[in-house]
Amino acid sequence: MFLKELCELNGVSGNEKPVRDYIIEQLKQHVDEYRIDKIGNLVVQKKCAAPHSSGGNAEHERAPLVLLCAHMDEVGLFVTEITGEGYLKFTTVGGIDPKILISKTVLCGNDNLPGVIGCKAVHLQKLEERKQTLSINDLYIDIGAGSKEEAEKNVKIGDYVAFAAEFARLESGFYKAKALDDRVGCALLMETMAHRYPCNVVGAFTVQEEVGLRGSKVVSNYIQADLAIVLEATGARDITEKREEEWIVELGKGPACSLMDALTIYKPELIAKVSELAREHNIPLQFRRGTAAANDAGNLHLAGPGIPLITLSIPCRNIHSMNSLIAVQDYENCRTLVRLILEACQQFIE
Repeated sequence: MFLKELCELNGVSGNEKPVRDYIIEQLKQHVDEYRIDKIGNLVVQKKCAAPHSSGGNAEHERAPLVLLCAHMDEVGLFVTEITGEGYLKFTTVGGIDPKILISKTVLCGNDNLPGVIGCKAVHLQKLEERKQTLSINDLYIDIGAGSKEEAEKNVKIGDYVAFAAEFARLESGFYKAKALDDRVGCALLMETMAHRYPCNVVGAFTVQEEVGLRGSKVVSNYIQADLAIVLEATGARDITEKREEEWIVELGKGPACSLMDALTIYKPELIAKVSELAREHNIPLQFRRGTAAANDAGNLHLAGPGIPLITLSIPCRNIHSMNSLIAVQDYENCRTLVRLILEACQQFIE
């Protein structure tokens, strides 16, 4: 299983190389070819399983092409200033709520230098300050340096900062980790590429999704598929403080199929076929009950004359944090469903 190793790697948007290198090392013996484009997307390809060995390249050319897509990047931080006292000021990379950052452990730069996010101590705050929500400008990273000069020996402006968190399987049947958005999609894509199907499969591991779907914009310029499947994580709000109609998705109820989001309206015919396939094989499937946010599908469905696609997401609590949660069974059911779609790809394309 690749998920643990993927989640424990650091790959903040724009700095995905460690994740890409790991994926290449694990997949290079199991795919027919791979390449890295100029923005940093990793694209791998596996030719179809020809029904007759005599079919040769002609069989591959006649087979449909299915694109699977997952993004390698995670949300994180970026050093913008080193103060005279040796503290690191920073900005966020991707959508992060500042309230979750205080006192969290982080890893700075390519050497993964440990640091702790701090703020003005509560007993030093005035009453009005205590009533206000802290902003990014109120926070700093403490790496234990006593001066700017000491800090600059190990960290520089422009260094990336990632959350420090270990992957774990909880007794309750959950996986706990940072970067489940979207290393869970990368792991699913990697496991899927270990097999051959009655179609040609291209896997796109994209970059910079969290800062504007940038990698998939480049991919959409040169990959024209008959069908695309985006593999994602999506935020679950299934907690007691929220009304059930606000939950969007629920952990343990199966992968979530998107109906519409901020950039994509999904074809009802494809959604119906996915739903029927899941029913036939007793795979739980839920619909994403929300239209906010977007993913790489927003670019991919506009490629060339258009690509029919679906998005399958793993429900995730505490998304975009250092300790997100997903249900093990949701991951396993999504993996099975993706393989079934590829085995029955012709009915999704006709």
